[in-house]
Amino acid sequence: MRGAARGDWVHAALLEHERGLVSFAARITGETERARDVVQETFLELCAQEPAALDGRLREWLFRVCRNRALDVRRKESRMTTTSEAGRDRQAERASEPDAALEHEEQLSGVLRSMESLPDAQQEVLLLKFRHGLAYREISRVTGHTISNVGYLIHVGIKALRAKHAGVQEGGYAS
Repeated sequence: MRGAARGDWVHAALLEHERGLVSFAARITGETERARDVVQETFLELCAQEPAALDGRLREWLFRVCRNRALDVRRKESRMTTTSEAGRDRQAERASEPDAALEHEEQLSGVLRSMESLPDAQQEVLLLKFRHGLAYREISRVTGHTISNVGYLIHVGIKALRAKHAGVQEGGYAS
């Protein structure tokens, strides 16, 4: 694929997946602007790919590349900033974030806020499954977890969220 056709292919992918990728990367990096940079790099890398080489797995490829880049950014930032400073910086940025669309998305469900208490691996697979609609096999390819581990992480994550929303803590006691 060359020239205009490749440009059209990348543009179509951008229109379809950019918003979900920014949301996904923002959950990893903690910052919308860094997430946008990650997504931009992801699409720049897509420009170098042949559509046939992705064999119909464009969405999966985009999420995997985006995830890897976002994790790299997060690792780099954590080396440069202490944990407490990073937390304060992220909270300040979130409080002043002008991106109303992302803020609205995050406020749509108390479940998303509750997910923050889950381990990172559970959060990630739950977001990929329920927010971005990926299948277990796709999630496996994006995260590197086995398909059965993806299923387990989703099951345990949902169970924890149900218990939290039902007001039941470990041991079966209501709070």
